[in-house]
Amino acid sequence: MELGFVALGLLVGTLVGMTGVGAGSLVTPALALSGVSPAVAVGTDLVYAAATKTVGAAAHRLRHSLNLRLAGLLALGSVPAAGLTLAFLATSGAKSGLINVSLAAALIVTALVLLLGRAPFQAFAARYERRIAPLREPLTVAAGALLGVLVTLSSVGAGALGAVLLIALYPGISTLAVAGTDIAHAVPLTLVAGLGHLWLGHVDFGLAANLLAGSVPGIVAGSLLVGRLPDAVVRRVLALVLLYAGARLAAASV
Repeated sequence: MELGFVALGLLVGTLVGMTGVGAGSLVTPALALSGVSPAVAVGTDLVYAAATKTVGAAAHRLRHSLNLRLAGLLALGSVPAAGLTLAFLATSGAKSGLINVSLAAALIVTALVLLLGRAPFQAFAARYERRIAPLREPLTVAAGALLGVLVTLSSVGAGALGAVLLIALYPGISTLAVAGTDIAHAVPLTLVAGLGHLWLGHVDFGLAANLLAGSVPGIVAGSLLVGRLPDAVVRRVLALVLLYAGARLAAASV
């Protein structure tokens, strides 16, 4: 048992429960920057995330704060996309480089999304509501496919990017429902992607166990704190951390 990774799991679990953001965004770069190979960092985080987000989805389900229909539409695109991405990784000769670049890009994009907040995406949704409305379901499936590729390559994106895509497509959705639906969709996606990375030999179960020891109680606690802490402050701090981690990984990729 390594207390540093247990503490990291506790912090990440709490953030996931509160915002739907944080698991891959924090765990994967923390592991990669500590010397774990990018592929193992991604694979280990996906297995860990599948377990923690299952707990989180159950907690949100008890609070009636998730939309299973929207989560299902996202999964309809993301799960097949994850399978195709895994097949590509299995035949690619430059897995580590691709994963490292994808992770750096995903962290920087996620940080920018967090800094922008909901307002620009809500404004976009309101402006193009009439055009989006008849295409909402296929666009949701397409959004899921985009997340499936990104999460499988980097383990980042199901939270922050999933949230803004939901807000852009469904402007009336509440913050609580965004967090719950995000987490519910991430369960099948991270399970499939995690099993694929396990097949590719990219999972360290010792690391995953340490992370789980802290994150399971953390995610339950976080789901109870939704709306009780200043969301804007939490997201800005998280964004700065992600920008730093993304820049470090991008520099290492050059």
